[in-house]
Amino acid sequence: MVLHAKGRYAKRAHFDIPEGLWEEEHGREGFFGPVSHLYRHHPPTGWTDIEGPMRPQAFNAHKLPKTQQLGALPERVVMLYNDEVSMAVWRPASPPDHLFRNADGDELYFVHEGCGKLFTDFGPLNYCPGDYIVIPRGTTYQFAPTTPGNFFLIFEGKGLFREPDRGLLGQHALYDPTTIETPEPEPILETGTFQVKVKRLNQVTTITYPFHPLDVAGWKGDLTVWKISIHDICPVNCHRMHLPPSVHTTFVNDGFIICSFVPRPLETEPGAVKVPFFHRNIDYDEVLFYHDGDFFSRDGIGRGMVTFHPQGIHHGPHPKAIETTESKTDTNEVAVMMDTRQPLFVTQEAQQCGLADYWKSWQ
Repeated sequence: MVLHAKGRYAKRAHFDIPEGLWEEEHGREGFFGPVSHLYRHHPPTGWTDIEGPMRPQAFNAHKLPKTQQLGALPERVVMLYNDEVSMAVWRPASPPDHLFRNADGDELYFVHEGCGKLFTDFGPLNYCPGDYIVIPRGTTYQFAPTTPGNFFLIFEGKGLFREPDRGLLGQHALYDPTTIETPEPEPILETGTFQVKVKRLNQVTTITYPFHPLDVAGWKGDLTVWKISIHDICPVNCHRMHLPPSVHTTFVNDGFIICSFVPRPLETEPGAVKVPFFHRNIDYDEVLFYHDGDFFSRDGIGRGMVTFHPQGIHHGPHPKAIETTESKTDTNEVAVMMDTRQPLFVTQEAQQCGLADYWKSWQ
């Protein structure tokens, strides 16, 4: 397709937008594909009403119930899901008294609150807030919190959680590979009664052993539990223009990606747009979990909240963010984003902790 430019437009995207106009990025394939920039006389989020299932939503995940370790299914509350991925919150009311194995999918845990130790087939790993922990499908494991109030965000996918292709940036972009931690084997040689609860097709089978199942003396290979802290991630920056969120991709899976937003310098060249640009998520649903800091592009959003913007409807910075960003020199936010190729469904549990007037926050 030949590039065209018609009417009034900015010479560079996200830079020196003509006075009185608002720029919108209209792109495909989640910022990787063909793209145009539209220059409007009004912000595309300047609506007066939205009726229907595409209304932007926000949820306070801290209002989800703490869950017990017993029951037909593992102790997690699913908020959003489709055929390829689910996003859940687990706030254990007490330490699990059993081991767990997921035969339905690979899992990515993000530690929002609390510390402890994770015991796995491959050995133990300590965890603390900001840690991502990848647990391959079929791995037996058990969390042992050492502080009260543990809060985990859990992504379950059908495929492997993989690192993104860094391309021209090189293998040390985003984070140094040596910051990845893998477990050292520490076999647990105990006898007694030990139960492993296995989830398959969202049903649970309980297996009982007379010995501790985590008795592995050694391991080798490229399939294992691994951990990286969001605080070890180095964001890709450009002082001249606001880069798309896809440059912050941390994990890739079948049908979705996970991105990490961490503190970074804001754009410094005069005329550069400093806030996320308006766009309408043509090919991906977008979910943001707010972990810590000052969320500069959103007003009224705090720690532990989730925003959900479906495919096909505009979103972008809140009006207050546009005003206050001019004096800022850097961001101070830590957040986790999930983009899904298939549309997401919202569970009843998520709806019960929803912010009914979130869609009005652009007014």
